[in-house]
Formats: sequence, C-alpha cells, structure tokens
Amino acid sequence: MALPQSDQDAVSIQSEGKSNYTIPLILVTSLFFLWGLANSLNGTLVKQFQTALDLQRWQANIVETAFYAGYFVMALPAGVVMRKYGYKMGILFGLILYAAGAFLFYPAAEVRVYSFFLLALFMIASGIAFLETAANLYVTVLGDPAKGDFRLNFAQSFNGMSIILGPVIGGFFIFSDKEYTKEALAAMPLAESEAIRAAHASSVQTPYLIIGCIVAFVAILFAITKMPELKSPEQKQSNVTIRELLKQKHLVMGIIAQFLNVGAQVTLWGNFVDLKIDYAPETNLWIVEKIYQITSDMSATQMASFHASFAFVLFLIGRFLGTFLMGKFKSNAILGIYAIGAVVSLLVAMFGGGIIAVVALMMVYFCQSIMFPTIFALSCKNLGEGSKLASSLIIMSIVGGSVLPPFAASLFKINTNMALAIPLFCFSYIVYFAYRGYKIQTHA
Repeated sequence: MALPQSDQDAVSIQSEGKSNYTIPLILVTSLFFLWGLANSLNGTLVKQFQTALDLQRWQANIVETAFYAGYFVMALPAGVVMRKYGYKMGILFGLILYAAGAFLFYPAAEVRVYSFFLLALFMIASGIAFLETAANLYVTVLGDPAKGDFRLNFAQSFNGMSIILGPVIGGFFIFSDKEYTKEALAAMPLAESEAIRAAHASSVQTPYLIIGCIVAFVAILFAITKMPELKSPEQKQSNVTIRELLKQKHLVMGIIAQFLNVGAQVTLWGNFVDLKIDYAPETNLWIVEKIYQITSDMSATQMASFHASFAFVLFLIGRFLGTFLMGKFKSNAILGIYAIGAVVSLLVAMFGGGIIAVVALMMVYFCQSIMFPTIFALSCKNLGEGSKLASSLIIMSIVGGSVLPPFAASLFKINTNMALAIPLFCFSYIVYFAYRGYKIQTHA
C-alpha cells in the first residue's frame, strides 16, 4: 500500500553546487521494497498463526487489523515529525520502528503470545507509515524534476517485486512440509501437539530476524549518507476545514470507496492461502507448477502460497497495463472496467469452485492493481487549497484494512461464499464510484 505522494511543485531540493543523487536515490528506492515485503508476508502469518497459536480464522485475521491500525494511527504524526525534524530523521525513525518490530518476532515466538505478535506488527506498520510518507516525495525530487514521475514509477516497481517475494518466503521458509488439522492436533497427547505448535511459531523467527537485520543495515546507511534537504516555499495557510471538505460529494464517495477498496484487498490477500485450500487443495495451476517447481512432496499450504505469489505477479502486470491505458482513456473509465472485472471474477469464484475459483481470485489481484491510486486521484480533484487535508482524510480511510478482514473471516464459519460476499460488495460500490460517485458535486 503506497501513501499518496505530495505535490511535487510544493518542494525543492536545497543543495549547493552540482549534486549526485545516485546513492540517496538507491537508498530511498530500497524503502519501496522493504514495505512491500512486510505487507505481503501478512497473509503467510494469518495462515501460520492458526496452527501455531491455535486460532480461528477470524482471530488470525486480526494480524491485518493490527498492521493497518499502525498505518492509520501513525500516518498523520509521521507528517508532523518530518515537517519538524526533517525527512531524513523521519526515515530513520521509521526504519528503527520497522527493525524493532521485526526483532520482536523472536521473543514473541518463544512465548507464543498473540498480543506480542500484534504489537510487533503494529510497530512494523508504524515505521512503514513514516517510510511511505517520505519516500514518494523524495523519489520525485532526487534529480531532474521532469523525470520525477518516471523515478516514482521505477521505484514502485520494486514494491511490486517484493510483494511477489513474500509468499515465496512463506512457502519455502515458514510453512511446514507436513500439515496438521485442528482435529488431528486435538487428538494428540498435549506435549506432542504443543511441540508442533511451538515449531510452527518458531518458523517465523529466522525470516523476521533477517528482515530486521536488513532494515537495521539500511538505517545505518541512511545515517551515514548525506541526504539532500527538502525545502518548502512559503505558501499561504489554507483555511479550509474538514467540515467544508465533507460537503464535497465526490470526496466523501472517494473516502468510502478507498475504505472498501483497502478492506477488500486485505481480506483477499490475508485469506488467499486458505481460499486456495478451500477450493482446490490438490489441484494446481500448471503455470504456477512450472514457475515455482511445485512437487508432490510439498504441503497444500506451501502450494497455495506459490499461487499467492503468482497472483501478485498478475497484480504487477495489471498495474503496468492500467497505467498505460490511462494515458489513452479517462481514468474513471479504466477504474470502472477493472472494478467490473473484479466483481465478475468474484462471482466466478463463488459459483465456479475448484481451480476455476482459484484462477478467478487471482484475476481479482489483477483488477485491483490500479484502484488505490486512481480512487485517490479522482477523490482529490478540484479541491484547491483543501487538497492536502483531503489527502489526509483519504489516507486515514485505509483503516478499512483493519476493520473488514476479521468480519469477513468470521463468515467462513458459515461458508466460503459468504465471506467473499464482503469484497464483492466492496467492488460493486467501486463500480458505482467509477461511473457516478467520482463526479464533482457540492452539497447545497
């Protein structure tokens, strides 16, 4: 999830003489990779914690609640800190929070206390809120201003690469070759079942220790590297209030659309492994088998994680294609087509079953790829001096990723289709927003 970039015209680099921005640009680009990796590993944790901590599916989805609560709580404070102390200090603070959260996974796995894991995830997401707030802006100003958009799109591609990698890490290093149902574990002697749960919990220690070390290393590089300062020109203070902004119908519609979009995204990302197992535990998509070299020795969970990774490949392709199409057609029309595609794909998944349902769910990733930035851009149109405050309100709507997933996961107790009805409703609303809700109208 990428927070929207600031207005490029509102900042400039403060430097003396000719500057070489190569090293700072490489460091800032690495941040895009780091936060994408953390996001894409959450789905692995949702599945793994069900066994390791003996959780119901809805309880395991609180992983997403804790993570996106960190985004929600820290997004605005991150901006305040960076305005007061500078973007370099803000990035360092974010990296320290991220690394600390990753390191906390080790003691959390030792004691196997769910709230400890949730605290670690909240810290990681809080750190990422700082990183995203700074990185999008930094990339656009580190170099030729005319190429700022190109640099941002280039950096975003590293975010796409890392979200593909997350499920692969889960498949190879976290998920076990042997799976245990809740019934099988309940039938075992207590000591044996507890040993299995402890082993599942400890499997997350090494990956997160490595991630923590990498993040700490990047923090050291930032600390010793001279980073250019961002200088804001003097601007007239906006007197626009939240109450006045909420009279803008298209903004209100956009805030709702973003809330539902993020909620649907996190619901599907966090539960994809379980959904693949629900629909087609023994059947694999042939292209996934070829790319990830799936063998019969792998568990159903490992196989599902590789399908999740391929779904992120489709997400990346969808983003590139959508960006290309928006250069030729109206963005709301492309958003509408993608949203209709998501609705149709979900209906196919709900009524098709088997590997067809899995393919349909993977296509939802493709369709959702452009939604966050497009909804944001449409929601902020024609707001003038209120655009910055409006962007903060839209950023806060990502709390949908904290609210909807546990609710949707609780419906799995009824059946899988009932749970999928939540993202189906979300995307149906986005279809409405794309064709009607985005239109600029002011309340009387």
